[in-house]
Amino acid sequence: MSDTLLRSAARSAKTNLVWLALPLIALAIAVASIVSTDPLSGFRNGAPPVENLTFERTVLDESGLRLLVRAGGSEPMTVAQVQVDDAYWQFTQDPPGQIARGQVAWLALPFPWVLGEAHALKVVTNTGATFAHDIAVAVPTPQPTAGQLRLQALVGIIVGIVPVAVGLMFYPVLRGVGQAGMAFLLSLTIGLLAFLLVDASAEALELASVAAAIFQGPVMVVLAALGSFLLLMAIGRRGGVPTGLALATYIALGIGLHNLGEGLAIGAAFAAGSAGLGTFLVLGFALHNVTEGIGIAAPILKQRPSLWAFAGLTLLAGGPAVIGMWLGSLATSAQWSALALAIGAGAILQVIVEVGAYLMRQSGKRIEVFLTPPVMGGLAAGVAFMYVTAALVKI
Repeated sequence: MSDTLLRSAARSAKTNLVWLALPLIALAIAVASIVSTDPLSGFRNGAPPVENLTFERTVLDESGLRLLVRAGGSEPMTVAQVQVDDAYWQFTQDPPGQIARGQVAWLALPFPWVLGEAHALKVVTNTGATFAHDIAVAVPTPQPTAGQLRLQALVGIIVGIVPVAVGLMFYPVLRGVGQAGMAFLLSLTIGLLAFLLVDASAEALELASVAAAIFQGPVMVVLAALGSFLLLMAIGRRGGVPTGLALATYIALGIGLHNLGEGLAIGAAFAAGSAGLGTFLVLGFALHNVTEGIGIAAPILKQRPSLWAFAGLTLLAGGPAVIGMWLGSLATSAQWSALALAIGAGAILQVIVEVGAYLMRQSGKRIEVFLTPPVMGGLAAGVAFMYVTAALVKI
């Protein structure tokens, strides 16, 4: 009997393989026939193909300037000329030749840029299409030297780690709050996270709008945020509903991913030459992030975590700002910044869901707990504080 079952299972597996292979073979034949016969050739009327060019990086150094461009459009494109301030300049391309759809190339020009001045660039393709790019303030692009990385790490620590640590230092005082105070602090956490969710989503969509079309920016942002949310929900609920230190860890993770995006913004500001603007951003972000430490402390007020736990939460929430600083000033593009912010938005949404569920369990009520005065006050206070301090970092 067992041999019969085994033979039946083997025949069933072979049948499934055949039915799996048939549509794949049919698809391969269809693709091969389209490529070999080019059935769309009859629709061509001699018009040039639609072209698109995205500027992803601009590097200025003693040799001139370099542009990292990504090709879009329906067919490979060829860069014929490059203008700077309405004058044509000789350039070299790496790799040379046509730029295939979705591929990148470096354009290097021996242009004597002027420190602190603005320059207008224009790339002309062999079809006559033009693509403009502006350098608002010409400054040398930071080089990845040890001294530069140390300085950026210091700024990242001031922006991310120090404010979170200051917020966590309120932990001993907060332990004395009653049930109403606990409800206020948990709802305060939800309020500040809700602001970060909206802020990160808006910034991600804004960056996605200027990324190369091939990345399908808005769709990428939505899918990345949704995937991040579902993955973290699955991990968080694997061992039951997260509470206490586990919930604080998820809050720190969500905030850390958002701080990665903030670090990217500050690093990009310094790389663009906005040194004064970068200092302003640093001070604003530092104040902006103090409340995040209080939010991380809220779920562990009934516990006594070790100092190592507090140190770990601080690094998890604030440390990514250092990484963001390095990436933002040295090598980042709009699509990757948008992706990082989208992942952070999904993580923040997961934390909002878990903190909301924890708040309902703590109060012994369901959705009506959000209509109580302490909770409504905490939600309003969290959103209001983040909104007011965000005014310091918006330009």
